[in-house]
Amino acid sequence: MAGPLYVPVLPVRRGAVTAYGLLSPAIRHRLAPLWTLPPRTGPERTRGASPPPDPAADGHETDAWLTPRVDRLIEAMDGNPGWVDAGHVESELNGSAHALWRLITRSGMVLVTAPGRDRTLQRQAADLAFVSGRGLAIRMAVDEPPDEPRSTELLALVDRLCMPPSHLDLILDAGEVDDVAGSGKRAVIALDLLGSLLPWRTVVLTAGAFPRAAETFEAGAASAVTARPERHDRALHDWIRRVRPEQVPVYGDYSVEHVLGANLADDRFARYGPPWGLLRYTGPGHFLVARAPTRGNHHTDRVRALARWIVRDEVFRRSGADRSAAEDWWEACAEGAGPRGSGNPERWVQMGHIQHLSYVTRCLLREGEGLR
Repeated sequence: MAGPLYVPVLPVRRGAVTAYGLLSPAIRHRLAPLWTLPPRTGPERTRGASPPPDPAADGHETDAWLTPRVDRLIEAMDGNPGWVDAGHVESELNGSAHALWRLITRSGMVLVTAPGRDRTLQRQAADLAFVSGRGLAIRMAVDEPPDEPRSTELLALVDRLCMPPSHLDLILDAGEVDDVAGSGKRAVIALDLLGSLLPWRTVVLTAGAFPRAAETFEAGAASAVTARPERHDRALHDWIRRVRPEQVPVYGDYSVEHVLGANLADDRFARYGPPWGLLRYTGPGHFLVARAPTRGNHHTDRVRALARWIVRDEVFRRSGADRSAAEDWWEACAEGAGPRGSGNPERWVQMGHIQHLSYVTRCLLREGEGLR
């Protein structure tokens, strides 16, 4: 895989997959997403932990759910590079094998594994990587400062995989950032200890700052409908660039998704859909986030009022090179009338991804030009 400019971590859900497919070719060709397959059912997964194989899992149900999602992803990627982390579903061997085989034989994407996962599943990922000829990625959580045992663990995994470092990518995942200096120090230790351990093909540092909705808006609080959370993930990368200018990893973030968004099962709103969703917009240093209802009297009018709140903010791009198709949609939503064109939670997250991915890619391109 050629080194990408930008690695957004995205869930394999229709809103994000559709958003990627709607990006301009110039943007798509400069980024390589890290896609995470969410669990089909069950409780929220713990970050960094993979579920054990479930002998009672219905392989037919899993395959019927997973294969169409993988096929949509393959179609949207259209041969472009990226990674896929199947950690939430790979333990259901009978149900995931068909979809993962299609993934590595019909796309240009690379599978992901991690040190803490079942050794049988690590071996399966390595075997599929050998078939694809595209190598493999190792994803390391950097929630604590890594130490020598972590480097020993990583070296042991590389030895078991029987793959040269030139076929391996290292993805350092800083998770949710709320303390830039603290996360930055952990990331620097990880870069020094793990990033320099082997001559990796690619070293990526990814982090997230988009808020978790339940923690940002109190349920039922009429006053808590808008927020301006800071882009600590962007600040983390700026911090790394200042203290390690000779060791800058590939820029990664979670776009406009919370870092645990892909740990939630797809069936949590299976019957009626969510009662509300988030409008999302990315500015230079903060996000604009609004909680919009999907039901109730006059809910469309409330959505349009929140769209006007975004459009009238000083960070909204009314013209210029940073404008994307999402800005057109937001203006049409803000100025429209009636239910048509006001969107729904899936549409809102789709527009959030289009705007964020386009904007961040263009910012990184300008910064790259400025460093020459």
